[in-house]
Amino acid sequence: MRAVTVVDGRLEWREHPDPDPGAGELLIDVRAAGLNSADMLQRKGLYPAPAGSPPDIPGMELAGEVAALGRDVARFAVGDRVMALVGGGGQAELALAHERVTIPVPDALTWPQAGGFPEVFATAHDALFTQCALRLGEHALVHGAAGGVGIAGVQLAALAGARVTATVRNPDLRHEVTAIGTRAGRAEVVAPDAFVERGPFDVVLELIGAPNIASDLDALAVGGRVVVIGVGGGAGAELDLLTLMAKRGRIHASTLRARPLEEKARAVQLVEAHVLPFLRADEPILQVPVAATFPMTDAEAAYDRFVAGGKLGKLVLTRD
Repeated sequence: MRAVTVVDGRLEWREHPDPDPGAGELLIDVRAAGLNSADMLQRKGLYPAPAGSPPDIPGMELAGEVAALGRDVARFAVGDRVMALVGGGGQAELALAHERVTIPVPDALTWPQAGGFPEVFATAHDALFTQCALRLGEHALVHGAAGGVGIAGVQLAALAGARVTATVRNPDLRHEVTAIGTRAGRAEVVAPDAFVERGPFDVVLELIGAPNIASDLDALAVGGRVVVIGVGGGAGAELDLLTLMAKRGRIHASTLRARPLEEKARAVQLVEAHVLPFLRADEPILQVPVAATFPMTDAEAAYDRFVAGGKLGKLVLTRD
């Protein structure tokens, strides 16, 4: 098989041995694979793949058809349309995924949409509901809402009956993010410097990082929760602990990639149970916006577009 391969910080389309599925694993003929911030870091040598994943083939989410089954696979059959959350190796012609982190592709999703779904929706769902226990009627703040995880978070929070305020830096994208969010529930979109006055917030989904932390605490409701799942704006921040104490607040951080299979499987299974039904209707309530697709053979251009920013939703690598 061929795969996007990190070679001294460059991306090359290289030959690799075909992977062999082990117990509980599927061999997937990949049709689409989404790009994520972790891929950009892995390319720079700053975020190595977890043990058991290819060290030089990026890609944490993929969609395709089951090509072969490992021992004891019980749920899927050859030819099934599936999408999966993986530790790495997704940006290739063939990839392995454990059946427990693999879910069916709804008929309403195209291959690019399916390839850009698993990582961002699992990350947003886990952060909002498992980590922060977002409840009906609460007020949620989602930073960086035009990105893949951000737009997923806006929709999931609104769908759960929360009131959502989202920040988007690019003014040209705010109307589109508002339209996607309000399709799922109550959502408003503001500039990044205008969110404090919209508070207080019960839950903050922090995708930018250090520059927002002080204002997040200022805008936090009593008993509020901040979960940091992105630090694209910087990782070093000062905390006013007196403010945090006065709010009886909680701030914590989370990643998904390196978790044990049991935890990742739980996250994916919750998404299948609570999110997929809203993608199966003739007119799905939830959307997976795809900003652009690129051939896997042109991964360099896709990565450059990702770094440039200013997009709505996902960038996805596809195979012709």
